[in-house]
Parts: sequence; structure tokens; C-alpha cells
Amino acid sequence: MAYQPPSIVGEHYPLTDKQRYLLALAEQVGRESLAPRAARWDREASFPFENYDDMRAAGLLKLCIPESDGGLGADFATYMMVSAELGRHCGATALTFNMHTCSMMWTGILADDLDMTPEQRAEHARYREHHFARVIQDGAIYAQPFSEGSAAAAGKAPFGTTATKVDGGWKINGRKIFASLSGAANYYGVLCTEDKPELSMKDTFYIAVPGDAPGVSVTGDWDPLGMRGTVSRTLLFKDVFVPDELQLMPRGVYYQAASRWPHMFMTLAPTYMGIAQAAYDFTVRYLRGEAEGMGAPVKRRMYPTKQIAVAQMHIMLEQTRALFLRALQDGRADPGKEARMRAYAAQYTIMENANELCRLAIRTCGGQSMLKTLPLERMYRDSRCGALMLPWTAELCLDRIGREALYEPGESDE
Repeated sequence: MAYQPPSIVGEHYPLTDKQRYLLALAEQVGRESLAPRAARWDREASFPFENYDDMRAAGLLKLCIPESDGGLGADFATYMMVSAELGRHCGATALTFNMHTCSMMWTGILADDLDMTPEQRAEHARYREHHFARVIQDGAIYAQPFSEGSAAAAGKAPFGTTATKVDGGWKINGRKIFASLSGAANYYGVLCTEDKPELSMKDTFYIAVPGDAPGVSVTGDWDPLGMRGTVSRTLLFKDVFVPDELQLMPRGVYYQAASRWPHMFMTLAPTYMGIAQAAYDFTVRYLRGEAEGMGAPVKRRMYPTKQIAVAQMHIMLEQTRALFLRALQDGRADPGKEARMRAYAAQYTIMENANELCRLAIRTCGGQSMLKTLPLERMYRDSRCGALMLPWTAELCLDRIGREALYEPGESDE
């Protein structure tokens, strides 16, 4: 009897009927569409348009759009589980899917938890109705470019990309680096700073810039270590006019979201949780002589050294999954200090352990695992990228855990 990979959430984890359905849907799309093509996107460093066609047909592009607006109505925890399942099959596709889905989730269920005046709430309802319709009716893809090469994406400074108010809309000027889906997205959910005499993080502005708008350009090469199918080139905005109705949140609301809903920045982690599970799954199949692409099936499971290595991987995987599942339960507005620190710990653990599990998998499976005919070397390269990704890099997670463990709000040594 062949090895049957477990659920991404493990055995007996309590799931709703909707969660079971969505996880089964993600598994099917991942197994039938994402996994067979993953090597191609990696080899070509090209965007997985065909994967998006299949995810669109399955309804996954509307995953986090509320049911009342025609979507699938997934909440934060459900999204995190579904994203991890997709990451199990193709890390690059799952990572770009995160950028799209978070644009819907931040505008939808997350924004519902924020304080707005009645006027702001009505304004926001108008905005998101149009954004949701573009996805549901037109199959639009949204991106979410953050990085600028400064401290802005880490939440330490205002964004250098600016939005200047003009009649009927805004003029966007600036530059985003490592902009996933560059050249592929229909809309870029750009975080920028409202142009005032003094730039302030409190004036962070969130608006969807059409990919075909005059003044939008994509530049630079894309030949990275891993996550090659994200196609994260540099985006340039030169006097790009964007109408008012393309705002993703009313003015001033994004800063409240970033301050009160910290788990919104943890949504890169599921991709790497999926890669960690995939590395373990492949290793078990390989040692059992069941892995595709290994030539003549040879069993290696009888060797004690292999058994010990798999035991080490299993323990690390279960530790990682337990922290992942615990942290995603904390996602809400105004979590407490312990929940916030647990989110940092989960992010750090997932990003570091995913790569460590891939390293152990390569060592355990041996020389063949270095070949591109097998997926481990791609998983290893993809997994190494996670700890580098803003806004919660591994270093920033350690910095925040240490500081918040030792200082209460407002404390200093002076």
C-alpha cells in the first residue's frame, strides 16, 4: 500500500464543513495542476498563468471574498490552511496567490474589524464592491507590492512611493522592488504615502493601480535563487493617474489595520509550511521506493540511519505545524502581547524549519536529490527565500520577540 500524504493540518484537527471542502479543492487543484508544472516555472523563471487559469476555474481567486458578495467566504484561518495546501504543490504559485488573496482579505473581512466613521464605512463599501466584482466577474488578478529597499516595508518608515491628490483621483510616483506578479497582475495593490509636507506612516495609502495604466512600467531581470515563478521584478510608477474609486481602503485606515491586525503580515508563512510538508512527503516516498522520477524503484527504508533521519524530520514537522495552527487561531483585531509574540515565533519557526527540513531531506535521500528531475533541490532553494521576506523577516521576528519580551509598552531605560 503506497504512502498517503496526511492532511496539511494533521489528523483529527477540527475543521468546519467549509474548511474540509476548500482544503479538498486546494488539494485537487494542487495535485492535478500545480505540482505537474512546478518544475517548468522554476526552470523558465516564468509566471504560472496556466495555474491561475485553473485556480480561477475552481473559484479559488474569490476564496476570501465574502459569500454575500459572491465569494467563497474563507476567514483568516481557513485561508492560511488552504494556502499551505497549495504551497505543498508549488511554492511559487502559492506565494503569488497570497498577494492576490490578501488584497481581497484586507479589503474584506479584515477591514470589517476596523473602526471607521459611517462615512468611511460607506465609502469603503463602494470601493470593495467594485474590486470584488472585478475578481468574480472578470477573473482579475491583484498583486501587493511592498518592498522599496528602505525600512518602509518593515514598518519603520513612511513608504517612499507617494500619492498626490488631484481632481478625480491620485497621481502615484515611486518604485517597488521584488514586486511579485510584475507584468502579470491586472491591478497592483500599492502601499504608498499621501504626499504632504511631512511624510508620515499614519498617512499610508492603499490603492489599486491598473497594470496597464500609463506611467506603469516593469524593469530589470529576474533570475533568482528560488521562488522563480513569482516573477518579482521592479515596478516603476511615473505620474500614474488612479481614480478615487480604486482605493482599497479609505484614507488613513491602512495604518490602523497594520497596527491592530498584526497577523495580516503572517500570510507568507503558509507557503513555507506547505513546502516543509512536501519535503517530508517526498522523503518518505523516496525511501519507500515510491517517488516519481527516481528511475528503478529502490527501497531504502530498512537502514537505521534513514529511519533516524525521518524521525528527526517528523518531529520537526510536527513542532512546526503545531505552532502554525496555534498562531493562526489568534488572528483577529487587537490580539494580546502573547498572541502577537507567538505570531512572530511561528513565522520564524516556519521559515527556518522549512529550509532545515529540505536540507535534511536532501541529505537523507542522497545524491539523486540534487538532480532537477526530482523536486527536492527546488524545494530547498524556494524554502531558503522565506526568512528574507518582508515585512517579517527572520531577523525582524527575533528583534521584535526580544524587545517585546523585555519591555512593556512605553518603557525605556532612560
